[in-house]
Amino acid sequence: MFKTLAPRTSEDDAPKPAASPGEPESERLKAAVAAWVASADDDDSERESEPESAAEPEDAVEAEPESELEREPESEGVESDAPAGEESTGEESTGEADEEPADVSADASAEAAADASVEDGTPDESWFAARKPSEGEKPAADDEPADVEATSGEAISVEAISVEATSGEATSGEPSVDDEPVDQPTAMFKIVRPPVAPAVDQPTTALKLPPGLREDFDSERTSTFVPLRADIPAERKAEAAQAAPNAPQAQEAPKAPAPAPRAATGAPKAPVAAEAAPVPPASLVEAERTRQQPLPPLPPLDLLAELTNTPPPKPNALRTTVRRVRIWTPLVVLLLIVFAIVQMVRPLPAPALTLSASPTFTFEGGALKMPWPTEGQGAVEVEGVGSMGLYGPQKPAPIASVTKTMTAYVILRDHPLKGSQKGPEIEIDKKAAEQGKAEHESTAAVQEGQTYTQKELLELLMIPSANNVARLLARWDAGSEAAFVEKMNAAAKELGMTQSTYTDPSGLLDSTVSTPRDQLKLAKAVMQYDVFREIVNMPNVTVDGIPGRIENNNNILLEPGVSGIKTGSSTPAGGNLLWSANTVVDGETRRILGIVMGAKDADQLGEKLQLAIDNSLKLIQQAQKDVTSAAVVRKGQVLGYIDDGLGGRTPVVATKELKAIGWPGLQVKLELTNGGKAVPHAGKAGDIVGQVSIGTGVGKVSAPVALRSDLVEPGFDKKLTRLG
Repeated sequence: MFKTLAPRTSEDDAPKPAASPGEPESERLKAAVAAWVASADDDDSERESEPESAAEPEDAVEAEPESELEREPESEGVESDAPAGEESTGEESTGEADEEPADVSADASAEAAADASVEDGTPDESWFAARKPSEGEKPAADDEPADVEATSGEAISVEAISVEATSGEATSGEPSVDDEPVDQPTAMFKIVRPPVAPAVDQPTTALKLPPGLREDFDSERTSTFVPLRADIPAERKAEAAQAAPNAPQAQEAPKAPAPAPRAATGAPKAPVAAEAAPVPPASLVEAERTRQQPLPPLPPLDLLAELTNTPPPKPNALRTTVRRVRIWTPLVVLLLIVFAIVQMVRPLPAPALTLSASPTFTFEGGALKMPWPTEGQGAVEVEGVGSMGLYGPQKPAPIASVTKTMTAYVILRDHPLKGSQKGPEIEIDKKAAEQGKAEHESTAAVQEGQTYTQKELLELLMIPSANNVARLLARWDAGSEAAFVEKMNAAAKELGMTQSTYTDPSGLLDSTVSTPRDQLKLAKAVMQYDVFREIVNMPNVTVDGIPGRIENNNNILLEPGVSGIKTGSSTPAGGNLLWSANTVVDGETRRILGIVMGAKDADQLGEKLQLAIDNSLKLIQQAQKDVTSAAVVRKGQVLGYIDDGLGGRTPVVATKELKAIGWPGLQVKLELTNGGKAVPHAGKAGDIVGQVSIGTGVGKVSAPVALRSDLVEPGFDKKLTRLG
């Protein structure tokens, strides 16, 4: 509300007639109000002549929830506590100032009466009766002059009194005895706002766009405030849900009375009271807790369609296939790339040298025919090539003085001699001198206190087969004969002589037994010593301190190519000979080893020994005749290939001719190896990459092999497609 003062006119300066003492004060008020109403009619007539757009203020100004001209009336019979210049909004007071006065609650009948009284220029008594305060109600003493908003924009001032409008109850028109003259400038009245465009000066007033522009601007759309519901416990919700079907329907809020019809003279309508705001139902007062379970996650395409506000296409077989292809194709491509990288960086498999030629070669001439004795047992072997055959039961039997071969082996193993060395000096003890005088065994006539070298004692051991020297060497080497026997048996196990047992160093005891195969194993080991081969190949020997020349019992040594090894004879053992012979094949000497055991087809022991020697000579001569050589590998022959592990094969060839030692019917094996070096992944033609060999030990022959063409690493396609 604001105060307006009307300009001073000449009528105000003119002397006014004094009121008669009997004229009541209410008459003067009626006259003043009638004059104000008349001026309001003139303003209305001017507004009606203006364009229609100016006469419709509702299109220009918008109320916050309702129109400026519509407010919720207060309860009938209850005095409003809002001060002048404020109005009630129908809800709790917000504290904001409104443009309309708080007491615009006069009913339409009183306004209609006022309009009717204006037509003849005299106020109507009924109008004042309607505006008079009810009984027991006193006018406010502190009322201020009301602010008047002129529709044309000009401020007017009138002299009026405060009028308290009630809910339509009329009061008596007689003046009260307590009425006092009212100071006109300080008098206050509540103006009825005509239906014209109000002045927009409140910050809370929203402007409305013209109806034609509202459709184009969605941002100007008004929204409706919906209060949040408070959190209601589950028990109260259940009770409300049960009582809801039986509860009476909520009554609608009373609406404001319809405005009074305008008089024929075009008097302004009475202000329209605002309709009561709808009361939200009880279910909307408090917020409701949701009890829904969370939905499962959407598929990727459906989620994408929801985010982009695009509905997913209707599924079908083709679209499903295309979608799967689009999803899986990048994954498959990525896996292929990773697989290719892994295949390229993986280490290549180690190349292998593989034999492609026939692994065996059979010598021509048919089966070998050896003159095997009809008694005893024996065997023949070409060192480094293989066995030419054996005969007899191949069971352990007494070997007599052949035992001294193991004695010499242990002495040379523990005290080796090289080149021209003769070894340490060994003194002849009393026991050896006394045993040298024995008549029923072979001995050497040595004297106590004499000294002999290790080599000289070995000569006396192997050539005349002196038993007393064998026992002397055993004591010298191990401290006692028993300890030396243990060393003999240990050496036999090391050589693989599983069927041999030694009980004395000389072989005099029948408990010392062995087999032909075990003795050939010992012969191959002991013949590796140069000193031993030299001694056993001597037909006779001269030793200082012993008179005369000592003859070898093995008279077979006089035959061509025969070179030892040891004879042995006894009544239980019969005649025995462990021999060695040589043959020359392709300019190279090949050693042939053999043994004849158990020759007993004679009357005397010497004859039995000679029978063993004769049988051995027949075997030696046949072996020397049959052992030959044959070209197993020719120069340039493809023997195999290098397999790179990924399917690539590069052939290898022999660099020279390779001959093997054998005899008719013998099958020899070819072995292709890398020669102790790693097979390369790449190389040029002619590079040596391995060797081919035939035989074992000293009879082994070999030749290098080389690449026939360039060796290259596997290509990209092989690396990529390898699975192993």
